[in-house]
Amino acid sequence: MKIVLICFAGMSTSMLVKRMQKAASEKGISAEIVAVSTADMYGEIDKADVILLGPQARYMLGEVKKAAEGRGIPVEVIDQRIYGMMDGEAVLKMALELAKK
Repeated sequence: MKIVLICFAGMSTSMLVKRMQKAASEKGISAEIVAVSTADMYGEIDKADVILLGPQARYMLGEVKKAAEGRGIPVEVIDQRIYGMMDGEAVLKMALELAKK
Protein backbone atom coordinates (compact mmCIF):
# COMPACT_ATOMS: atom_id res chain seq x y z
CA MET A 1 0.00 0.00 0.00
CA LYS A 2 1.26 3.46 -0.87
CA ILE A 3 0.05 6.39 1.19
CA VAL A 4 0.80 9.86 -0.15
CA LEU A 5 0.61 12.87 2.17
CA ILE A 6 0.38 16.24 0.50
CA CYS A 7 1.26 19.43 2.33
CA PHE A 8 2.09 22.95 1.31
CA ALA A 9 5.88 22.57 1.26
CA GLY A 10 6.40 18.90 2.12
CA MET A 11 8.39 19.79 5.24
CA SER A 12 6.13 19.56 8.27
CA THR A 13 4.62 16.33 7.06
CA SER A 14 7.95 14.48 7.05
CA MET A 15 7.79 14.09 10.86
CA LEU A 16 4.28 12.70 10.54
CA VAL A 17 5.48 10.24 7.89
CA LYS A 18 8.15 8.93 10.29
CA ARG A 19 5.56 8.44 13.01
CA MET A 20 3.21 6.69 10.59
CA GLN A 21 6.02 4.40 9.43
CA LYS A 22 6.82 3.53 13.04
CA ALA A 23 3.15 2.75 13.75
CA ALA A 24 2.92 0.60 10.61
CA SER A 25 6.07 -1.29 11.53
CA GLU A 26 4.81 -1.93 15.07
CA LYS A 27 1.56 -3.32 13.66
CA GLY A 28 3.25 -5.41 10.98
CA ILE A 29 1.67 -3.39 8.19
CA SER A 30 3.59 -3.09 4.94
CA ALA A 31 3.17 0.45 3.69
CA GLU A 32 5.15 2.94 1.68
CA ILE A 33 4.41 6.39 3.08
CA VAL A 34 5.70 9.54 1.41
CA ALA A 35 5.22 13.27 1.85
CA VAL A 36 5.19 15.60 -1.14
CA SER A 37 4.55 19.26 -1.67
CA THR A 38 1.55 20.51 -3.60
CA ALA A 39 3.97 21.40 -6.41
CA ASP A 40 5.24 17.81 -6.65
CA MET A 41 2.00 15.91 -6.05
CA TYR A 42 1.23 15.05 -9.68
CA GLY A 43 4.23 12.73 -9.88
CA GLU A 44 2.82 10.64 -7.02
CA ILE A 45 -0.96 10.61 -7.56
CA ASP A 46 -0.97 7.72 -10.03
CA LYS A 47 1.17 5.60 -7.70
CA ALA A 48 -0.99 6.16 -4.60
CA ASP A 49 -3.50 3.87 -2.95
CA VAL A 50 -4.60 6.64 -0.55
CA ILE A 51 -3.98 10.39 -0.65
CA LEU A 52 -4.16 12.52 2.49
CA LEU A 53 -3.82 16.28 2.55
CA GLY A 54 -2.38 18.20 5.45
CA PRO A 55 -4.78 20.82 6.85
CA GLN A 56 -2.68 23.60 5.32
CA ALA A 57 -3.29 22.08 1.87
CA ARG A 58 -7.07 21.81 2.33
CA TYR A 59 -7.55 24.36 -0.45
CA MET A 60 -6.23 21.72 -2.90
CA LEU A 61 -8.88 19.10 -2.02
CA GLY A 62 -11.04 19.70 -5.10
CA GLU A 63 -8.08 19.68 -7.46
CA VAL A 64 -6.58 16.51 -5.94
CA LYS A 65 -9.94 14.71 -5.98
CA LYS A 66 -10.34 15.65 -9.63
CA ALA A 67 -6.84 14.34 -10.44
CA ALA A 68 -7.54 11.07 -8.58
CA GLU A 69 -11.03 10.72 -10.06
CA GLY A 70 -11.49 7.63 -12.16
CA ARG A 71 -8.55 5.90 -10.54
CA GLY A 72 -10.46 4.85 -7.44
CA ILE A 73 -7.98 6.59 -5.14
CA PRO A 74 -9.58 7.94 -1.96
CA VAL A 75 -8.62 11.50 -1.01
CA GLU A 76 -9.24 13.17 2.35
CA VAL A 77 -7.95 16.00 4.53
CA ILE A 78 -6.22 15.04 7.78
CA ASP A 79 -8.05 16.36 10.83
CA GLN A 80 -6.25 19.47 12.07
CA ARG A 81 -6.16 18.26 15.68
CA ILE A 82 -4.62 14.90 14.75
CA TYR A 83 -2.14 16.61 12.44
CA GLY A 84 -1.19 19.13 15.12
CA MET A 85 -0.48 16.32 17.57
CA MET A 86 1.54 14.51 14.87
CA ASP A 87 -0.41 11.35 15.74
CA GLY A 88 1.04 8.93 13.21
CA GLU A 89 -1.03 6.02 14.47
CA ALA A 90 -4.31 7.92 14.03
CA VAL A 91 -3.39 9.09 10.53
CA LEU A 92 -2.33 5.56 9.57
CA LYS A 93 -5.66 4.26 10.84
CA MET A 94 -7.45 6.92 8.76
CA ALA A 95 -5.52 5.87 5.64
CA LEU A 96 -6.25 2.17 6.19
CA GLU A 97 -9.97 2.86 6.66
CA LEU A 98 -10.07 4.96 3.47
CA ALA A 99 -8.32 2.18 1.55
CA LYS A 100 -11.09 -0.27 2.53
CA LYS A 101 -13.81 1.87 0.93
